[in-house]
Amino acid sequence: MLVKVIIKRDVTENMEKDFFSQLKNLRFKAMDQKGYISGETLLCAKNTNKVLVISKWETLEDWNNWKFNEKRMEIDAILNELQDNPTIYEPYVFSKYRAAAEQGFPLPLQDQQL
Repeated sequence: MLVKVIIKRDVTENMEKDFFSQLKNLRFKAMDQKGYISGETLLCAKNTNKVLVISKWETLEDWNNWKFNEKRMEIDAILNELQDNPTIYEPYVFSKYRAAAEQGFPLPLQDQQL
């Protein structure tokens, strides 16, 4: 099951240099993790302090192992100090509903006959 994780961050004004240095460090460490496929960083066209990271993982378990990795959490704590708001994490799966349900995602609502 392929997983894409959408990560949203709001960088504090004048902290961009330190923020992107730490974000780069985080990416390099992620690249060594089991299940990591790729990642990209996008800046909002209207507000370049809004950062969107999209990372791709082989499984949700791989992502969760990385999300709760002690080294990642240390870097994430530094990043949080350089942000205006808490980070938002949204994992999405590419899969048929049944396979997604096996990973803990609920099945879609079924049409109910009244």
